[in-house]
Amino acid sequence: QVQLVESGGGLVQAGASLRLACAASGLGIAIYTMGWFRQAPGKERDVVATLTWTGRTTYYADSVKGRFTISRDNAKSTVYLQMNSLKPEDTGVYYCAADRFRDSRLDSVAGYDYWGRGTQVTVSS
Repeated sequence: QVQLVESGGGLVQAGASLRLACAASGLGIAIYTMGWFRQAPGKERDVVATLTWTGRTTYYADSVKGRFTISRDNAKSTVYLQMNSLKPEDTGVYYCAADRFRDSRLDSVAGYDYWGRGTQVTVSS
């Protein structure tokens, strides 16, 4: 059974940092493109960052470029999202997802094979 479990969320003040982790079980993430997504209250889920299964290509939403970094440790089956200089508009539920061999549509939410249940990030002003 495949599971993606996010952790690391919390309540922080603006300007702080958080590191999210997504631990995968039941699949080897080496062949999966991994993504982080955010859903703010009352809004649709959006792509935050994506890292292809080859590790060669990343995608970041414009709103997080220069502040967030996605990385992966295939040996640990874990993907990370380092979030620095957090802003109140970064508040939301953060989800990770995996899609086998995805090389395109890195800015799309659609078509992922597996999703985690999310972790809440709240940034106060």
